[in-house]
Amino acid sequence: MATTAHSARITGPVSYAKSGGETGNIPLGPCLVEQIDPRLVDIIWGKSGQNSAALPVEDVAAATHCGHLVLLD
Repeated sequence: MATTAHSARITGPVSYAKSGGETGNIPLGPCLVEQIDPRLVDIIWGKSGQNSAALPVEDVAAATHCGHLVLLD
């Protein structure tokens, strides 16, 4: 399956599960969004793309709907 990364911007709180069961927020700013399977979307951020979190499609849709994740392309 070919995947396509899309440019996006985090403009408000988008939470993700960290290791150890904690949660964190993806930092505000540019990111890449890539659907990795029908249920999960990978959000990639950091100066060199060194950080990522897999989020359920429903969470990404909710973040997009409320304007906390803005797709740029």
